[in-house]
Amino acid sequence: MSEDTAHGGVPLRYAWLSIAAAIVTITIKSIAYVMTGSVGLLSDALESLVNLAGAVMALAMLTVAGRPEDEDHAHGHGKAEYFSSGFEGGLIVIAALGIAAAAVDRLITPRELHELGAGIAVSFSAALINLAVALVLLRAAKKHNSVTLEASGHHLMTDVWTSLGVLVGVGLVIVSGSSWLDPVVALVFAANIFRTGWRIVSASVSGLMDASLPAEELETIRAALKNFENDRVRYHALRTRRAGTKRFATMHLLVPGAWSVQKGHDLVEEIERTLRNALPGFSVVIHLEPIEDPAAWEDQTL
Repeated sequence: MSEDTAHGGVPLRYAWLSIAAAIVTITIKSIAYVMTGSVGLLSDALESLVNLAGAVMALAMLTVAGRPEDEDHAHGHGKAEYFSSGFEGGLIVIAALGIAAAAVDRLITPRELHELGAGIAVSFSAALINLAVALVLLRAAKKHNSVTLEASGHHLMTDVWTSLGVLVGVGLVIVSGSSWLDPVVALVFAANIFRTGWRIVSASVSGLMDASLPAEELETIRAALKNFENDRVRYHALRTRRAGTKRFATMHLLVPGAWSVQKGHDLVEEIERTLRNALPGFSVVIHLEPIEDPAAWEDQTL
């Protein structure tokens, strides 16, 4: 395995790209805050700090996830990705609470803003950087089926929308002269950031708890299995889960008891091959049972 490649072929350069983008945007947004004194721009800078922490965690967990299977981890280390996405989601939630606290304080103790035009220009350039990197990460997440890159990409997209919202708020201050609009906009986007963070944490917990595959993927599996079903072949007790870039399933296949072991084995091999082609990174274990045996039908429910 290449040093630049993590679990399931996920290139680590995407994590390094995220780290570099976070460092650049933190610098840019901090300059914008110092220039203007806008709490909205401060909230934007704080979220980029969260981006950096999340990107470092993503790099660490992608490295762990890249380790091969061993005696202690027979199914690999793919679940390490969920720790990364959960950690990043938690940081997003904490950042949202910090932004809200700063905004409330600014509402109670107003402060005059300055250099707003220049601050907007500086912050907008940071938003463009985040947009470009987010699109790269989301495209890579889809290609490599990585929950870590997906979380990082969505986080950066949230940062982009937050930046645009903050810039709108600062723009309203310029137009109206009402400085209270700045913290109000910050509060609105703090709520949006909190929602995104909570969603990422929930998805990570779901993965760690071995939740079933998404409905669309289950439908793909069932559609593939339907091609093998007839009066003599049935399946039940389908169980699925995901660990990082890998998907796992177990199921019972009911076939005539008179079949030879070889014939049953050949059918199982064909089904497994079909499912792997339908869903990349898919591992399935199939248990053969005689279709005539009543006991074979008793264990089909969860």
